[in-house]
Order: sequence, then structure tokens, then C-alpha cells
Amino acid sequence: MKWSKIAILLIVLSLCGGTFLFADAASQKVRVILNGSEQDESGVIIDGKAYLPLRQLAGSLHAIVNWDNQSKKATLYKPNVHMILFQDKVVFGNVDKGNRYTFNVLSQIDNLTTDVSAVKVSITDPYGTEKVIQSQSVNITKDSFWYRTEDIKYNFEFSGKYAVRFYMKTSASDEWTVVSEKLISSQ
Repeated sequence: MKWSKIAILLIVLSLCGGTFLFADAASQKVRVILNGSEQDESGVIIDGKAYLPLRQLAGSLHAIVNWDNQSKKATLYKPNVHMILFQDKVVFGNVDKGNRYTFNVLSQIDNLTTDVSAVKVSITDPYGTEKVIQSQSVNITKDSFWYRTEDIKYNFEFSGKYAVRFYMKTSASDEWTVVSEKLISSQ
């Protein structure tokens, strides 16, 4: 009785091990490197084709992903978003640590191939604390538009990179998607 249980256990473990080896041989992991940075999720090669993590790549490329579960279709939208920061009428860039600046963000959006229901602009300090500069519901159905925020007073209290990000929502129920990022250096 004891030997039969051990034999059955060995057979089950052998079958599981063989299945894992077959699955590993049928698919291979792929390291995904984007602009010199390795992505957290890896892709796989199955039957000679590479399959990559779409949401993570879209996020890294600042693209919008719409998933239609009914038709099992993913659509990527990559608008061109150019941001210029102004302090009064002067272009604004690198800053001195510890100083408070008043500035606004002018964004030019083109190559837009989907409707947009809301936009948001924020600034994130080097430690990850985000402050929303401006958020607004919009009804954009054209392929290009301009968006300018109100003036914001912001204290650059740390040394490092501050990220100014432009977000979009394609519908009110969607999550925010970063479609552009501009860095400000504080020293």
C-alpha cells in the first residue's frame, strides 16, 4: 500500500515535470528593452512569433489603448503632444532648487485619431508626489487642438527631475493615460 502511493506520486510528478519542460520548450521568454530601459514584464515567443505586453508598452510609449472585449480587438492611439512651459512670456525649463516659480503649460495636440472626453496636466516631484495643475472635461472630436493651463505657483524644493505630464481620457469611465511627459531639472 505504501509503495503504491509512492509510485503514484512519482508518476504524477514525472508527468508534471514533463509538462513544464514541454511548455518551456514551446514558449521562450523575451526581454523587452525600450529606449534603453528593460520593461518589468517580459514577452514570449510562441511558434516563432513574439508576443509582447501591450498595456505596458503602450504606457511606456505614451499611447492610449482601447480594448473591445466583444470583438477581442485592441486599438492603439498615439497622439503627438508637445508641451511648452512658460513663465510669463518666457519659455521655462531648468530651475533652482528651493525657489517658487509661477508658470503655465501650453500643449499642442495633433494626430489625434480618437475622441477625448477629458484632459489633465500634472507635475510630479523627484519622490513621486503628484500635484494636478489643471484637469478639465472636454469634448474633442477633431484631430488637433491646443490646451493651455492657468498659472500655477510651485515650489521646487528638491534637487532632481520633475515630470510634467499630459493625460487624456477617451471616455468619462476610462482611466487617465499619460500621452506626453516633459522633465524639469532642479539643482
